[in-house]
Amino acid sequence: MDSIKTLEGDLQCRELRFAILASRFNEFIVDQLVKGAVDSLRRHGASDKQIEIVRAPGAFDLPVVARKLALSKRYDAIIALGAVIKGATAHFDYVAGECAGGLGRVANDTGVPVSFGVLTTDTIEQAIERAGTKAGNKGSDAAVTAIELANLLRKIEA
Repeated sequence: MDSIKTLEGDLQCRELRFAILASRFNEFIVDQLVKGAVDSLRRHGASDKQIEIVRAPGAFDLPVVARKLALSKRYDAIIALGAVIKGATAHFDYVAGECAGGLGRVANDTGVPVSFGVLTTDTIEQAIERAGTKAGNKGSDAAVTAIELANLLRKIEA
């Protein structure tokens, strides 16, 4: 295996540009995800000039905005952040499914990585845990994924 060429993305931001696409719905959770994402990007060498935050109304709206961002060719990766918390109706299933599927289609259709940092939880407590307390910060995790994917795609293209 040592003689087989392996391509992997690294975690250095260099000149990469990132869009953090965040929903405003459940903002008290999403703001913590945004802070985690920005912190991770900075820790991996990104300057504030390499990061833009874009706000969409809700998680259902993230795919259409992500598509527009990807097609602009201004970003090497998009970090999609939101929080869909299950309630007593089927609304959760529709919003979470359309959000996840739509973001995946944007990445596949445009070739721009869209990392998925949208929480889909049963309770507010679970969302809080994933936004920077017991279970880490999923915004931070999504940012690290975006860095690695953007670098991997650059290596493949080179």
